[in-house]
Amino acid sequence: MHDDVPAYGLWLLVIINSAIFIFFAFSFFKPQTKRDWRSFGAFSAFLVALFTEMYGFPLTIYLLSGWLQSRFPGVDWFSHDAGHLLEEMFGWRANPHFGPFHLLSFAFIGGGFILISAGWKVLYEAQRHHTLATGGVYAYVRHPQYVGFVLVMFGFLLQWPTLLTLAMFPVLVFMYTRLARTEERESLAEFGSDYERYMRDVPGFIPRLGGPKRDHVGQG
Repeated sequence: MHDDVPAYGLWLLVIINSAIFIFFAFSFFKPQTKRDWRSFGAFSAFLVALFTEMYGFPLTIYLLSGWLQSRFPGVDWFSHDAGHLLEEMFGWRANPHFGPFHLLSFAFIGGGFILISAGWKVLYEAQRHHTLATGGVYAYVRHPQYVGFVLVMFGFLLQWPTLLTLAMFPVLVFMYTRLARTEERESLAEFGSDYERYMRDVPGFIPRLGGPKRDHVGQG
């Protein structure tokens, strides 16, 4: 890495990366209701906070620089590569972009976006026909899109953890849980016993190991 290449203060990259990932998430999620926009807005705020520290100002490194330097004296903590904190702290001294946490983050981020997209397709068809969404990924969990958002955020935390995004993560998980409960009350009011049976058969956020019950495979 060349010393004359700035590691931070790259605000154009902050804007570009934030815009790309927000638009990417928008194309997968396609928010329509106020609740959709609220959940999407919170996710977008997480991305902006992430890329601000990744390319703009390394607040986490700045606040923890004394502790990091005393525990890991051989690391230039204000270099860009050092922002991959988990690789550095666990002793990965090769290119951090090929480190175990960085590679694992891609699996979570990619899987999350795929889940968001797959959930939207099933939900869109169900809403169009005024039916209950129970097919596809909805046969495994009742709230696949919220699960997808959480997976994407967790993947970014593995790749580039910051104090702000670590603080935001549980708040956003709680918010998505609250939104999911609100949606369930509305679905119970609209679909009654059908949704009650669906709730009994399909877990909310974590799929059961045995796979979906046959009653819900292919419906939606």
